[in-house]
Amino acid sequence: MITAFKDTLKVPDLKRKILVVMALLTVYRFGCYIPVPGINGKALASFFDRIPGTLFGIADLFAGGALSNATIFALGIMPYISVSIILQLLASIFPYFEQMLRSGVEGRRKLTLWTRYGTVILCLFQGFAVSVWLENPAHFEGVVMVNNPGWLFKLTTVLTLTTGTVFLMWLGEQITEKGIGNGISLIITASILSRMPVAVHQTAQLTSAGELNPGLIVLMCGLVFVVVGAAIMLNEGERRIPVQYAKRVVGRRVYGGQTTYLPIKLNPGGVLPLIFAVSFLTFPSTVLRFANNPFLQKLAHVLNPSSGAGMILYALLIIGFSYFYASVIFNPDHISEDLKKYGGFVAGIRPGKATGEYLERILGRLTLPGSLMLTVIAIFPYIIMHIFRIPYLIASMFGGIGLLIVVSVILETLRQIEAHLIMRHYEGFLKKVRTR
Repeated sequence: MITAFKDTLKVPDLKRKILVVMALLTVYRFGCYIPVPGINGKALASFFDRIPGTLFGIADLFAGGALSNATIFALGIMPYISVSIILQLLASIFPYFEQMLRSGVEGRRKLTLWTRYGTVILCLFQGFAVSVWLENPAHFEGVVMVNNPGWLFKLTTVLTLTTGTVFLMWLGEQITEKGIGNGISLIITASILSRMPVAVHQTAQLTSAGELNPGLIVLMCGLVFVVVGAAIMLNEGERRIPVQYAKRVVGRRVYGGQTTYLPIKLNPGGVLPLIFAVSFLTFPSTVLRFANNPFLQKLAHVLNPSSGAGMILYALLIIGFSYFYASVIFNPDHISEDLKKYGGFVAGIRPGKATGEYLERILGRLTLPGSLMLTVIAIFPYIIMHIFRIPYLIASMFGGIGLLIVVSVILETLRQIEAHLIMRHYEGFLKKVRTR
C-alpha cells in the first residue's frame, strides 16, 4: 500500500490529477465556512445538536456541516443527486427517457442538461422553503434565527443557496474532467469525512467527563473495523455468470468465440435504497416534530429510526427498496436481449426469454442476503447509540449511509488510480483482490 502511494507521485499526469482534486476539494471546504447573511449561525448549530437522526441531521451530514452552520453550501450537492435519481427512475418507467439514456453521447448530454435545469429549479424551491422555515421562531422553540425577516432576506437566501449548489455542481464536473474519480461522489465523501474530527472531539469530551471508559473506546474501534470490512464485502460481493459468445465469420476475420462472465452485484442498488428509505421515514417524522398536537409529536417519535418501531419500519423499507432498485438497475430482460443481439449465451440456458428468467432468479437469490446485510449496516448506528448512550454523530461512524458512501467512493477512486499505475507497469492498491 505504501509503495503504491509512492508510485502515484512518480507518474506526472496522475500526480497532477490528484493535486487538482485536493485543491478543488479544499476550495469546497473553505466555502463551507462562509455564512449566509442575516442568520444566527450559533443558535442554528445548537438546534441541530438537539435533533439527531432527523432529516435535517442527515442533510447536514451530506452537506459537511454547512447546513447547521448556515453557510453558502447549506444545500450541498444533494439537489443534483436527487434530480439525477428522479431522471433515472423516469428512464425505467417512460420509454422516451430510456431511449435518451441508451442513445449514446448525444442522449447523455441532453440528460445532463435536463439534470442541471432541474437542479436549479429544485434549489430555488428548497432555498425558499429554508428561508421561510428559518424566519419562524416557533420552529426553534422560540429562538429567533433571523434578525431581519422579510422578502429581502428570502431573496438573498434563495439566491445564495442556489448559487452555492450550482457552484458545487460545476466544481464536481471540473474534478471529474481534470482530476480523477467522480467529482460529485468525492464532494459527498469529503463532506462525510469532515464530520469525523467532530465525532472524535465529542468522543474525547465524553471520555474526559467519565461517560466513556477506555475499554469501551477500544471496543468501539474494533467495531469500526468490523463494520468497514462488512461494507467492503457488501460493495464488492458479486455473482459471476459465465457467458459464451458464438463465433462469427465476417469476411476473412473471425469474431467472438470467447468466454467471459456477467457480474451480478450482491447489492445492485448501492446506497439508493438507504437514501429513499431514510427520506421516506424521516420526512414525515421531521414535519410532525414541529406540530403542537401531543399525538402527532408522539407519532413523530415512533417514526424516527432511533426508536424501536421506527427501526423496524426503516429495516422493512430498506429491504423493499433494495428489491425495487435491483429490478430497476439490473433489468434481466434487457440484459438477455443484449446478449442475444451480440451472440452471447449462458451455458445450458436458451437465449432470449429463458435467459431473462434465469437471470431474474439469480438476482432474487442475491438480493435477499444483500438487502439483509445492507439493513444490518444501516440500523447498526442506532443500535450502538442506544447501547453505549452516545450521540448520533459518533454512532454514525459505525455504519449507515455515510460509511457505505465513503467505502464505495474510495474503492472506486482507488480502482481508477490503480488503472493508471498498471498502465505504466506499477503495482496497484488492489492487487490481492484483482488476482484472487
